[in-house]
Amino acid sequence: MAALSQAILQALPALDAYLAAAKQRVRHSVSLHGVDDDQRAVHGLAWLAAYTQAIREIASFNSRQQHGAITQLLGIIAAGEYLAQCFTGLPMSQTEIVRPSDFGFTRGEADAFRNDAVDCLTAGGNSAATRAALIDFLRQSADLAAPFETGQTPELQAMQREVARFADAEIAPAAQGWHLDNAYIPLETIDRLASLGVFGLTIAEHYGGLGLGKTAMCIVTEELSRGYIGAGSLGTRSEIAAELIMHGGSEAQKQKYLPGIAAGEIIPTAVFTEPDAGSDLASLRTRAVRQVRSDGDTYSLRGAKTWITHAARADLMIVLARTGALDSGHRGLSIFLVDKPRGTEADPFPLENLSGSEIEVLGYRGMKEFELSFDDLAVPAGALLGEVEGLGFRQLMQTFESARIQTAARATGVARSAFELAFRYALERRQFGRPLIGFPRVADKLALMAAEIHAARLLTHFAAQAKDAGARCDLEAGMAKLLAARVAWSAADNSVQIHGGNGFALEFPVSRILCDARILSIFEGAAEIQAHVIGRRLLEGE
Repeated sequence: MAALSQAILQALPALDAYLAAAKQRVRHSVSLHGVDDDQRAVHGLAWLAAYTQAIREIASFNSRQQHGAITQLLGIIAAGEYLAQCFTGLPMSQTEIVRPSDFGFTRGEADAFRNDAVDCLTAGGNSAATRAALIDFLRQSADLAAPFETGQTPELQAMQREVARFADAEIAPAAQGWHLDNAYIPLETIDRLASLGVFGLTIAEHYGGLGLGKTAMCIVTEELSRGYIGAGSLGTRSEIAAELIMHGGSEAQKQKYLPGIAAGEIIPTAVFTEPDAGSDLASLRTRAVRQVRSDGDTYSLRGAKTWITHAARADLMIVLARTGALDSGHRGLSIFLVDKPRGTEADPFPLENLSGSEIEVLGYRGMKEFELSFDDLAVPAGALLGEVEGLGFRQLMQTFESARIQTAARATGVARSAFELAFRYALERRQFGRPLIGFPRVADKLALMAAEIHAARLLTHFAAQAKDAGARCDLEAGMAKLLAARVAWSAADNSVQIHGGNGFALEFPVSRILCDARILSIFEGAAEIQAHVIGRRLLEGE
C-alpha cells in the first residue's frame, strides 16, 4: 500500500507534461477552427485538468499527515482509476468519452508520457485487491463518516460533528416526507439552522456573522446536504446575497440586510435566470427604468424570471435587471435589493405588481421553484446595489466562485448520502445466502463510490482554500463543481442499482437521492458551460 500511495506523487510530473502537451495541441487546433467548433477537445481539456488537480490534491492530502488504511486506499483507488482514464478515455457524460486522439495524440504519443509510477497505479491502484481491502476495512468500521475526514483544524472538525449530529437527528429522518409531499422545509428547522450559525458563516462578525471562510461553508454545506439537499441549499441564497452585499453594497445596505441574513430573519432569493436567458446573461431582458419623482426616484421593474428558488417565502429578492439599452450586453446590467413581504401558501406573492407560479420538479424540493413576473414593480432608487448602474454583471461574477464551490460541497454531501444508503443496504440485504456486499460487483461499486467522493471532497476544499486566500479561483471552483456533480450523479445511480427494484420505489430514500443528484450538473453553470469556461481559461493561460 505504501508504494502505491507514494506513486501518486511520482505520477504527477508525467500527468502534468501530458496536460501541458494537450493544451498546446488544443490551442493550435482552436487557432484553426475556433473554440466553438472544437468544443469536444476544449471541454475534454477541462476534464483532464480537473482530474489532474484531483490527483494532485490526493497526493497533497497524503503528504500533510499520516492517515489510516481506509483513507490511503481511497486515494490509491481514485488516483489509479483517474490516471487510467486520463491516458485512455475521460467520461464527460455517460456517452461522451474524450480520447487522446481528441487532443491530437496517437496512442503511442500519449503512452510516451507515462512513467513507472503511472504504470504502477493504473495496474494496481484500482485493482480487485485494493477494492476488496477497502470494503473489508469499511465493514469493520463503525462510522461511515470516518473515511471522509476533513484533515482540517480541531475547530472545524468540531463544527462538522455538530452539524452532522443535527443533520442525522432533524434533517435526514424528515427529508423523505418533505420530498414526497413537495413540502417546504419547516420554518422551525430554518430557525434551528440559524441558531447553528449556518446563514452567517462567512458574514463578518461586525455584521452579525461568524466571520469564517469558504472551507467552513463547505464542511457545513456537505453535512447538511448529506441529510437533504434542500437543507444544504438553504444557505446558498444567503451566501450569494451576503457576498453581493458585502462586496458591492453601500454601508447603509450592509447595515440594513447583513445582520438579518446572518440571523436567518431575512430569507433572500436570487432572481437572475430568465426563460430565454439561462447562462446567456448578455441576452437578459428584464428592464429597470428609472423614474424621476419629487418624493424620491424609483425604478420600475418589468419582465419575467424563472427557476427562482424559495421565491414565495423570501423577504429579499436579489434581482438582476437591465438598466442600459437592450443591446448593451453585460455592461447594461444592474442588481437591485428588492424587499417583499413573506408569502404564505394561500397568498404566495403579496406584493403589488409581482406575481408567480410554481414549477413542479422531480427533486431538489423543500424550497420550491417559481416563475415570476414583474409588471412595473416600483422599487426605491436606493435599492440599486452599490448605488451605481451598470455594475451588475461584474458584481455577480464575484459570487460565482463561491456559489460553485458551495455547489460542489452540496454534491459531495449528496454523494455521501447515496453511498451510505447503498452500503447499509448491501450489508443488510441477503441474496443467495449471503449479503449483497459479499458479491464483488456490488462491493466494487461501493469502493469506487467512496474513492470518488474522497477525490471530489479534496478538490472542493482546495477551491475553498484558494478562495479563503483571496486568490482568483474561478478555475478551481469550476473544476470542483464539474467533478463533484458528476460524482454525485454516478453515486446516486449506483446506489439505486444496488437497491435493485427497491431503488425505484418512492418509499426508499435513494429514489429521492437520484432525483436530487440530477440537478447538480445543471444549475450554477451547466456542465457543458462549466467545461467551456474552464477550457477557455486553460487555453488563455492562468
